[in-house]
Amino acid sequence: MIKKVDKNAIRKGRHQRIRNKVSGTAERPRMCVYRSLNNIYVQVIDDVAGNTLVAASTLDKDLAGVIADKTKKEASKIVGETAAKKALEKGIKEVVFDRGGYVYTGRVAQVADGAREAGLKL
Repeated sequence: MIKKVDKNAIRKGRHQRIRNKVSGTAERPRMCVYRSLNNIYVQVIDDVAGNTLVAASTLDKDLAGVIADKTKKEASKIVGETAAKKALEKGIKEVVFDRGGYVYTGRVAQVADGAREAGLKL
């Protein structure tokens, strides 16, 4: 019997290996990316206190009009810019990037590029 490979379980293991090395502090929080089939979510997290400081996603009501006719990659870049602007408003200038076990290409890379263009240091 052939067993189907659970790609999400493999990604979660990869993410756990990354999380063993990457942690966010109050001075330099962790910018975490989660990519679903249709949406992308970004959180800026202080792991010491266990708080989410900033969050943005393609499901946000204020972004709905902006990303309505965009591709998923273009929408990801806009979400990255939005998360970076919110972080800068809260006084966060530098973050550590957590790609969530995903390959750093496509939508994940666009989130990072959008955050850099908005002025956040990764």
